[in-house]
Amino acid sequence: MLTMNINSTQVFYPMSNVIQHFAWGSVSSLNQLFGVENSKGEPQAEMWMGAHPNGCSSVRVRDDDILLSDLINVDRDKYLSEETSQKFGELPYLFKILAAEKALSIQVHPSKVEAEEGYKREELAGIPLNAAHRNFKDPNHKPELVYALTSYQAMNGFRSSTEIVSFFSLLDIELVKNAVDNYKKYDTPAALREFFVGLLSLSGGDKAKALEVLLSFASENKDQPVFSLILELSEQYPGDIGLFSPLFLNVITLQPGEAMFLDARTPHAYLKGTALEVMANSDNVLRAGLTSKYIDVEELAKCTLFQEKPRSSLLLEPKTEDGVSTYPIPVPDFKFSIYASPSTQLVYPNSAEILLSLDCDATLTHKSGQSLTLKKGQSVFVPAFVDEYTLNAKGRVAKAYC
Repeated sequence: MLTMNINSTQVFYPMSNVIQHFAWGSVSSLNQLFGVENSKGEPQAEMWMGAHPNGCSSVRVRDDDILLSDLINVDRDKYLSEETSQKFGELPYLFKILAAEKALSIQVHPSKVEAEEGYKREELAGIPLNAAHRNFKDPNHKPELVYALTSYQAMNGFRSSTEIVSFFSLLDIELVKNAVDNYKKYDTPAALREFFVGLLSLSGGDKAKALEVLLSFASENKDQPVFSLILELSEQYPGDIGLFSPLFLNVITLQPGEAMFLDARTPHAYLKGTALEVMANSDNVLRAGLTSKYIDVEELAKCTLFQEKPRSSLLLEPKTEDGVSTYPIPVPDFKFSIYASPSTQLVYPNSAEILLSLDCDATLTHKSGQSLTLKKGQSVFVPAFVDEYTLNAKGRVAKAYC
C-alpha cells in the first residue's frame, strides 16, 4: 500500500521536521517566530529540513508519514531531477532555521578536495565515524548561506592586517609579541598562519597569562564593541582561547532580510540571533575555539585560507525580478530565493525544492487540482517532476533548491 502511495501522482509533500536541541539554542525563538511548541522548555537550536541522516524530515504521502530520504530513493531521477541524481546521488543541500542564544564554536569547513582526502585518510586509519577526534565525517564540502530573520551577529573571515596588528599592539602580550611583529613586518598568509596557529596552541600557564591580559584590557575598554563582545563570550566560554577570535575575525551583524555566504576554508562563528541557513549536505567541522569539543589545530591550519576577507565582501546582494530575490551562490549544491508576497506567481521547478512560509499562510496550487496551504513556519517538499505550480502568499516565502 505504501509503495502505491509513493508512486501516486501527488505533487506536494508536507514536511515534519526534526528539532535539534543543542545547548547553545534559544528556548523561545522558534516559538515566538513560528509557533513551534516547546512544552519542556528545551533549547531549540535548529530545525532541519532535508534528508540528512542525522535529522531526516518526514513527508506526508496521502495517509502515511515516511522519511524524505525513502521517498527520494524510490526514484532519484524523478524526485531530484536526472541531473541532480547523477551528480550528487542524494538531496545535495540541508535547509535550516537556526536560533542561537549563545555562540557556536569558531569553525572552518574544508574544501571538497580536502574533505575527500581527509575522509579517505581517516577511513583507512579505521577511525570510527562517531569518534570524538574524527575530523572528516563525509567526503563533502560545507559552504553555507545565512539569511537573517532577526538581528543576527556572526564572525566571518579574517580582518585586515592593520586591524589585527592594531588590536594586539594595544594588548601588548609578551607571549605573542614576536608573532605580531613578524606579521606586521611581512603581512603574508604564512605570517598570519604562524600568528593564528601559535595563539591557538597556547596551553597551561601561557594560555592563562594571555587570557588574563585580554580580559583585563577588555574590562577597561568595554565601551568598545569588540571588547564588550569578548567579555560576553567569556561568560559563555570561560578560559577558552577562542576569546581572541573577535580580534582576528570580522564581526558583522546582519539585519533582518540581509544575507551572507560563508566560504569553505574560512573561519567563522555564529554568535546570536535567528536565521535561515542553507548548506551543502555535509557534517565536516574543524574547530578553532569557543567549544569543549575536539580541536585539531594542525588539521585546521591545513584547511584554512589565511587571507583577509574585506567587510565589504561579506553581504550577498540578491538579483530581484518580479518580486523574487535570488542570491548569488558560487557552488552547485544549492540555490536560495525569497518570494516577497507572491500573487499567483508561476514557479517552474527543474530540481527538488523545499519551501518555507515565513510570515503568513502560503498556498501552492497545481494544474491537476491539487493544492496545499502552509501555515507560517511550515515547509513543503516539491519534487523535480512537477512542471509548474502557482504560489500565493501575502508575505515572504523562502525556497531552497539546486
